[in-house]
Amino acid sequence: MDYVFCVRSTRNGAFGSDAGPTKFLKIPANVRRPDPAHRITKSDWFREVTELSRHGPQNEMPVGDVLLYVHGFNTPQEVMLERHRLLRAGLEELGYEGAVASFDWPCADNALNYLKDRTTAKLTALRLVSEGITSFAALQRPDCRINVHILAHSMGAYVVREAFDDADDRPAVAARAWSVSQVMLISGDISDSSMAASNPKSSSLYRHCVRLTNYYNPFDEILSLSNIKRVGVAQRAGRIGLPDGAPDKAVDVYCGEYYKTHRARFAGLTFPTHTWYFHDRRLMEDMLFTIRGDIDRNEFPTRRPTDRGNLALHD
Repeated sequence: MDYVFCVRSTRNGAFGSDAGPTKFLKIPANVRRPDPAHRITKSDWFREVTELSRHGPQNEMPVGDVLLYVHGFNTPQEVMLERHRLLRAGLEELGYEGAVASFDWPCADNALNYLKDRTTAKLTALRLVSEGITSFAALQRPDCRINVHILAHSMGAYVVREAFDDADDRPAVAARAWSVSQVMLISGDISDSSMAASNPKSSSLYRHCVRLTNYYNPFDEILSLSNIKRVGVAQRAGRIGLPDGAPDKAVDVYCGEYYKTHRARFAGLTFPTHTWYFHDRRLMEDMLFTIRGDIDRNEFPTRRPTDRGNLALHD
């Protein structure tokens, strides 16, 4: 089963591309696309995901890990679900014992709807926190600590930033104790300057996470300034990395040389420079080290230092 919480509208028994009430879905493994009929109660959804998240000796203090995947723009639901399953299978093959769930925000199945998707993303982003993260925080018990992590792809990085920023401006949400452990951005479609420690747009994101890891690839064609869908949009963190003024809890992982070396493996993908992350075992291994958090970020065997003072993914 795959677990998704969805904030899309429904019409004629199918999900649409507009905002709608939150639905918690439990999707059978043999199904390619989410359906409103997969809906279960919120309490059952959180109970089942929490049980899947638990690992470690049950006679000691068990812990739980939940990875929340947030998709990007122009991502049809069947593609979202495919990538959700790629993440889960890839991490589990390497030894991940927690749960994977997805936040499905409403985007159109049309690459030219970039600005509309950004508007919809901002309108629905809060529910990532108010319906998801704070609900996991409320389930914390003395006998099981749940660590929530986020993996955001493309415009999903914008969704996460807006969700955290909006949450701190809402008294009903800000009054609750909530946080996440690791935030990981791949092909982050978010301006590099907005990720500086001094920028108020990202202050909530940094305040409510333990660490933020930005995987970036300078060959990402989708995030190029020359891309017609993105004319007038500033340089993106998923293409050029974080600014010099990023806080200490943020770390850049340069993936350019690694991608160049292995790009032949990704040639058959749609937009390979932007989506290869879902198909690479070494990148998954680095993400698993990040989730576990038991090795210093500078000592991962999947990384090496660069002459820019940051880190690079390597074989």
